[in-house]
Amino acid sequence: MLPFHQAVADDFEAVNQLIIEQLESNVDLVENIGHYLVEAGGKRLRPLLVLLSANALQYQGRQHLQLAAIIEFIHTATLLHDDVVDISNMRRGRLTANAKWGNAPSVLVGDFLYSRAFQIMVAIGDMEIMRVLSDTTNTISEGEVQQLVNAKDPSVSEANYLEVIYKKTGALFEAACDTAAILGGASDAQRQALKQFGYHLGLAFQLIDDALDYEGDPETLGKNVGDDLAEGKPTLPLIHAMAQGTEKEAETIAQAIREGDIGMLDAVVTIVKQTGALEYTLKCANEHAQKAIDQLQLLEDTPYRTAMEQLAKFSVGRDH
Repeated sequence: MLPFHQAVADDFEAVNQLIIEQLESNVDLVENIGHYLVEAGGKRLRPLLVLLSANALQYQGRQHLQLAAIIEFIHTATLLHDDVVDISNMRRGRLTANAKWGNAPSVLVGDFLYSRAFQIMVAIGDMEIMRVLSDTTNTISEGEVQQLVNAKDPSVSEANYLEVIYKKTGALFEAACDTAAILGGASDAQRQALKQFGYHLGLAFQLIDDALDYEGDPETLGKNVGDDLAEGKPTLPLIHAMAQGTEKEAETIAQAIREGDIGMLDAVVTIVKQTGALEYTLKCANEHAQKAIDQLQLLEDTPYRTAMEQLAKFSVGRDH
């Protein structure tokens, strides 16, 4: 368990138990796929953000556990749908659900997790939380479509890319903190600060993910290096490399994006490194992580705030 998990270790264990309970279904396949995903582990950063934010506000109830489970279910549903769209076969070092059971069960169990998340939301009974999470799931869906439209298009701008990673990743980080702030009775200023913390942390996290796709270790990552290139995703390392490289280098990357050609990975990685595109991506990630940390000044100095700072630093210092 990482240090920032330890600050809310009991809550975290309670959320894991609640997730298992909420996966109960009369249909065996739903439970089989659900448990397979839960057992895969992962960092569970999004539900962790709920727990840390609520505790940082000295929230005394138990509904933050339900809220954390909701956030994890929404996230897991998006992963199930993502892997089908991206035709991925590896995640967290194991076969994806679609590789193991097929596309149809993966999509349908993803739908089950979305609907279960909203059932728990109704049990919490807070209309503002429901509004935020309804808007967020809509934003995530828009991001998925926008990413699909951008696939194999080397002309995608940095601004367009940043909009997509906000919608796909930043929005749920933001919502985890924002809804915890609502539950914890935060002041308007604290709520805005926590929302901004989640926003910047989400962008930092995704920027590092996109950098790792060109310099990570497959065994450590739990997925194949170059997956983004194989899917023709114009991520920041490629966008910056095309902007900074020679005309020939830019065309090499553009061709690889258009064709989703994993066979060009070595050539692309060489250009990405030579043009300083990885350093640029890391710099952007670090800037967002620092902006996230800066938002925490409105919270009391507690172990939970410290854990949130540690989480922000971890998000940009990790290798997986």
